[in-house]
Amino acid sequence: MKERALTVDIYSDVICPWCYVGKAYLDRALEARAYHPFAIEWHPFQLNPEMQREGMDRIACMEAKFGSRENIVRVHEPLLAHAERAGVGFDLPAITRTPNTLDAHRLIHWAGLEGRQTPMVGRIMRAYWAEGQDIGNPGTLARLAGEVGLDAAMTERLLQGDGDRDEIAAREAHSRDRGVNAVPTFILASQYVLQGAQPTETWLKVIDELAERLEDEAP
Repeated sequence: MKERALTVDIYSDVICPWCYVGKAYLDRALEARAYHPFAIEWHPFQLNPEMQREGMDRIACMEAKFGSRENIVRVHEPLLAHAERAGVGFDLPAITRTPNTLDAHRLIHWAGLEGRQTPMVGRIMRAYWAEGQDIGNPGTLARLAGEVGLDAAMTERLLQGDGDRDEIAAREAHSRDRGVNAVPTFILASQYVLQGAQPTETWLKVIDELAERLEDEAP
């Protein structure tokens, strides 16, 4: 089955809470179906592409987007319910900054070249949402890179430069040209599209159906 892997292109941003939950739902499904045919590739999509490089205060950012603090609490209620179902933790009071995520996406790109893309995505998301770390800080990103097996010192040097900034911008533009306008978006085998944080049960059905289809098509 693994010889006929199906690419799953995932468009996400590390500061998208539904991307964090959606990844957790998918992870649970993949753990339950060891024979899954998926080869996962992560693609950049910045929720705040115009964010200043140093980021901004999170409360100010949320109030600008949702208005009152009461509205902020209300929009987080369904998110936290899904997070509990997915088995991921959020420590919202610990998050003080809304970062520019361009450097995070550069790091995810480099991790992909080393075969460590999915672990890198997961570690950055957890650092932000569950630990309140400033993932717009190059030193923080370099340390997280080291935790998943990349060269932390080399990563920090690369982050000080402009390498692959244009590459990330071009890939994000391609994503939007492809019709991606919200995250998370999952495109399976360049044919099937799932949007939003799909429950584990949905992913199990998708995996089973695609695995059966591949088996039927096998020579």
